[in-house]
Amino acid sequence: MGVAPRTLRAGGAMEGTAMRAMVLRRPGLAEGQPLQPEQVACPEPGPGEVRIRVLACGVCHTDLHTIEGELKLPRLPLIPGHQAVGLVDAVGPGASALRVGQRVGVGWLAWACGECAQCRRGEENLCARARFTGLHVDGGYAQYLVADERYCYALPEALSAVQAAPLLCAGIIGYRALRLSRIKPGGNLGLYGFGASAHLTIQVAHHWGCRVHVFTRGQEHRALAEELGAAWVGRAEEMPPEPLDAGVIFAPSGKLVPLALAHLRPGAILAINAITMSAIPEMPYELLYAERCLRSVANFTRADAGEFLRLAGEIPLRAEVEAFPLSRANEALERLKRSAVRGSAVLTVTE
Repeated sequence: MGVAPRTLRAGGAMEGTAMRAMVLRRPGLAEGQPLQPEQVACPEPGPGEVRIRVLACGVCHTDLHTIEGELKLPRLPLIPGHQAVGLVDAVGPGASALRVGQRVGVGWLAWACGECAQCRRGEENLCARARFTGLHVDGGYAQYLVADERYCYALPEALSAVQAAPLLCAGIIGYRALRLSRIKPGGNLGLYGFGASAHLTIQVAHHWGCRVHVFTRGQEHRALAEELGAAWVGRAEEMPPEPLDAGVIFAPSGKLVPLALAHLRPGAILAINAITMSAIPEMPYELLYAERCLRSVANFTRADAGEFLRLAGEIPLRAEVEAFPLSRANEALERLKRSAVRGSAVLTVTE
């Protein structure tokens, strides 16, 4: 499932097989630039794996939680990044589904056991033994990565690598959140926070004929929401002009939960699309009463990925992207932390 990165010495035994990577050796605040540019050994694909020459890799809030140590890190050093688009460069023993030169995407889920009760129910996203790209195995903040070929995805042909990269987490997880919110075509939907995932999710919701209400503080994010056809834009403290049939929280702020519940009609679902979140404050039971439902969104399945990526090609989805060279990964993460990215941040890896 990938090896820990090793720094190479000039003239060493691995000379000629090095690659550029942004390596995390110890967690730290994004402002302190915890990722270090290094020359590391180019990985070799194992059984059932392929090696991918990375063209672009999206920058995700989960990457931010990783580098700052908010997620438990199974290993260090580590190469982050789990929204990678690239070309198959080498095929490991027993891998037969992909061919050299084929363009594929790699997302957050790197492997699931396929044997536990969750996997047998089709809930591989909840597998207790699951491994994740850029957390358990090295990710796409590098020129090359290796991945289990079963967890690589075909991408819409019309999209460039930079456009396709944000679809591989921000897009897929937003799609799963919509499904778990049980929003119906034509329904009134609320989106809380308007970054990489929400600006793709609104396009899917519009494709389904929904009226979308966006709650966000940033003026730049408000402007983008209006450009993308939001029916109403305001702050979470404000009441929307009509009760909502469903809501999705993207911002990792627990204080949004009672505010969002107050916007829902009876029987509606509020989905929380965050891998970590600040504490949810104490709130009156009446906000949850009348069969309102609060649920989390955890990872995604390969079925989610396949459905969403096909839909993205049909719509067609368009990501608003700010591109950064690989060497500026720390800057991209720091800007993401300040909510200063319009849409999605993407690292361009191979020129």
